[in-house]
Amino acid sequence: MTLWAIVPVKPLRRGKSRLSGVLNEDDRTVLNHCLLAYTLDVLSSVPEIEHTLVVSRDPQALALARDYKARTVQEHGLPQLNLALTRATIVAVNHEVWGVLVLPADLPLLTVPDVQALVACSRQPPVVVIAPDRHGRGTNALLVSPAGGIHYSFGKESFQRHCGLAGKAGMRLEVCDRPNLALDLDLPADLEMVNGALEQLQAYDSRRLKILES
Repeated sequence: MTLWAIVPVKPLRRGKSRLSGVLNEDDRTVLNHCLLAYTLDVLSSVPEIEHTLVVSRDPQALALARDYKARTVQEHGLPQLNLALTRATIVAVNHEVWGVLVLPADLPLLTVPDVQALVACSRQPPVVVIAPDRHGRGTNALLVSPAGGIHYSFGKESFQRHCGLAGKAGMRLEVCDRPNLALDLDLPADLEMVNGALEQLQAYDSRRLKILES
C-alpha cells in the first residue's frame, strides 16, 4: 500500500487572480509556473510518496507535470475543486493507495521535511492530517488515510469543516501546524512576506522561465 500526492492546479494564466493589483497576467503566469515546478520538485524528493497526480484543465500545467514524471488527470466541465479532487482520489484508490495527500501548488516555502512531517502524523490510520493556513481558517494541506475517508470541503473556512468531517467519520484528527505549510500565496501581503523565497524560485526555474517568455 502506498501514498500518493494530489496537486490541484488552476489554469496557469488564470491562477492567483487576487494578485492582479500588483502582478499583471504574464507575471502571474510565470509565478504559477514556478510554484508548480517547485512543488513537483519537492514532492519528487519525498521517498514516502510513490506518485504525484496533478489534476488541472490546463494543458500547459499537465505538460509540466509530465516533465516531472507526475501522473495527470484532465479536468472537464465547470471548475469544481472538491469534485476534481474526488475524481483524482478515485484514480489513486484504483492503484491500492493507503492514503492521499492533497497539496495545492501555492506554498512557496514548502520543503521536503514539511511534507515528511505530514506523513509522520499519519502513521496510525484511520486518520486525517490537516495543515491550516496562518489564519487558522483554511486548509493548506490535507492527508487522508484511508484514501476517500472523508469528503473534501475546500473553500473559505475549510479548516473547521475538515476537522468536523474527520470526527463524523470516526477518524483520528492530527493538526500539522508548521510555518512553511501555513503560508500560502493568495494576497499582495503574502507576496511581501515571501519575496526572498520567490526570487529563489525564479532562479531555480530560470530555464523554464526562458522557455515560457520566448
